[in-house]
Amino acid sequence: MNNSLPTHSNPFDIFVTGARKGFHIAINNLMPNVIMAYVIAEILNLLGVMQFIGHLCAPLMGLFGLPGEAITVLLTSWLSSSAGTGVAASLLATGKLDATQITILIPAIFLMGSQLQYMGRLLGVADVPKKYWPLLMLVSLGNAIISMLVMRLCA
Repeated sequence: MNNSLPTHSNPFDIFVTGARKGFHIAINNLMPNVIMAYVIAEILNLLGVMQFIGHLCAPLMGLFGLPGEAITVLLTSWLSSSAGTGVAASLLATGKLDATQITILIPAIFLMGSQLQYMGRLLGVADVPKKYWPLLMLVSLGNAIISMLVMRLCA
C-alpha cells in the first residue's frame, strides 16, 4: 500500500495533501536556487563583473533585442531553470531588463534550462549513449535560440 496517498477519496483532502507537497517542493527545492541565483547576480553586479559581461556579450545578445547582461540568465538557466529565473528577477529589479526582454527570455529559460542536471539525472539513468548527449544539448540550445528570435519578432 502506498502511504503517500490518502486512504480516503475526498477531493478536498486530496487537494490539501497535494498542495502541502507542492509547498514543500517550492520551499525546499526551488526557493534556495532562486535566492542563490539572485544573490550571485547581486554580487556580480557589485563587483562590476555584470557590466563587463554585459559589454562583452552585447553584440550577441543584441541579436535578440537583449542587453549583454542577459547572457547570465541563459548561463544560469543551463544549470537550473529556477536559478535562471532568479537572475532574471534580479536583472529586472535593477532595471537591466524590462518586461519585454523578460518575455523574450522566458521560453529560452525553460527550453534549455537545467541541462547540466538532466545529463546526470535523466540521460545517465536512461542509459542514453554518451555520444548522443552533445546532440541533445545542441537541440535544446537551438530551440532556445529560435524561441528568442520568435519572441523578439512578436514582442
